[in-house]
Amino acid sequence: MSDGVRNINIQYDLAVILPVYNEEACIEEVVKSWMHVLERLGINYLLIVLNDGSKDSTKLRLQNISKDVRVRIINKENTGHGPTILIGYHLAVKEADWVFQVDSDDELKPDSFDELWKRRESFDALFGFRIGRCQTASRKVISSISRYLIFMLFGGSILDVNIPYRLIRSNVLRDIIAHIPSNSFAPNIMISGALAHFKHRIYNHPVAHENRKTGTVSIVNLKLWKAALTSFNQTLVFRMRLNRR
Repeated sequence: MSDGVRNINIQYDLAVILPVYNEEACIEEVVKSWMHVLERLGINYLLIVLNDGSKDSTKLRLQNISKDVRVRIINKENTGHGPTILIGYHLAVKEADWVFQVDSDDELKPDSFDELWKRRESFDALFGFRIGRCQTASRKVISSISRYLIFMLFGGSILDVNIPYRLIRSNVLRDIIAHIPSNSFAPNIMISGALAHFKHRIYNHPVAHENRKTGTVSIVNLKLWKAALTSFNQTLVFRMRLNRR
């Protein structure tokens, strides 16, 4: 793993990864709310917004904030959530000492971020874990299986292994994502597993979850179970790769 020496090309303290798909109704508000919190905390940051081929007017909405030098907007063809955040991670580790990933659906607010940020020096990765979350029966089962899978394959004590509310040291994240295929469906689960496998210092913090008020859930019913199976198989392969390191 990395020795923690800062890359001389690093320009920012923090890079925030924000994947977006069909969030025309809330994307401007979400971006501005995060910028407000980051500015209040006095952080030298870069916000990387990845528009994953949205079919609505998300791209147009993003143009309203594209002139801010702290925001980098990337409009790309649709490849799915997992590959999109991996693109963001690979960009972010080159730009900042810390990387934070959060989704753009406004389900997880910026309110708890300062608790992660102020504790960062004592940890390698800081995770939220969702409280007050309402899930369908299928999603509850899949979430439980994911936690059990990571525990059995990797060990560790990450309470919410797939949460899009995670702050990770760039030098740690860089080594992990180098071994994750670009087409991975759920790279955040693999990252959680690798952090546990290498016994990195982990912090868990409760984060209030609000059900989405806009947009639609893209994976439901049978697609959800197929996605879970894909994630399971990819995670097993990833675990075997770590064994060969």
